[in-house]
Amino acid sequence: MKKTLFLGWLIVFLPALLFAQEKVEAPIWNVGDKWDFGKDGFLEVVGNEKNGYVAKFSAGIFLKSAQGVVIFDNKTFNVLFILEGDKAKKYSKGHRRILNFPFMIGKKWKDEYRRIQPDGFHGGPVMETIKVLGWEQIVAPAGKFKAIKLEYKTNYGPPGLGPISEDLAWYWYSPEVKYFVQGQYGKGYRETIMPMDQSHKGGRDDWKLISLKLKE
Repeated sequence: MKKTLFLGWLIVFLPALLFAQEKVEAPIWNVGDKWDFGKDGFLEVVGNEKNGYVAKFSAGIFLKSAQGVVIFDNKTFNVLFILEGDKAKKYSKGHRRILNFPFMIGKKWKDEYRRIQPDGFHGGPVMETIKVLGWEQIVAPAGKFKAIKLEYKTNYGPPGLGPISEDLAWYWYSPEVKYFVQGQYGKGYRETIMPMDQSHKGGRDDWKLISLKLKE
């Protein structure tokens, strides 16, 4: 009887356990791959480097007013460089390591950057903490996808004063799509602390994947 109950337990729970322990490896991008989030930006792969992918972007996981060309590491998908003209400058802004493969349930990592205001003022350090929460089904205009949910938390505080602000956001990454399919922002989420920065004042709108184009 006990053996029968144990086997029954395995049949019911083993698939869920294996699913939870699944490791998500870095995707392979191809030139021409594009993810469109409508008014909330896009990302398009426009080239390859020796150890990275060159991508043109507008908003999305980056600042909502940001745009340009960046280089992603092709193993971890950390953002390595941003192109300024024909020169690659080390990327040192937020969300540098929002992608940090491989993903496993419970994986957690940190990064730090400094907010720079429009007048050139360097604010205090911003500590980012990202954690892999689990799998969910996401319905977006582009379709229905199995996605892994990331929690993104920032703590901000001027030097010597400690944290004075904490913001939360959540992002869903789909292995099928090879990128994010949804982003949600907590109440009061801000990308800057200083009120002089009118372009980033207030929170951000949630977004979902509108359409995608993946090249073979």
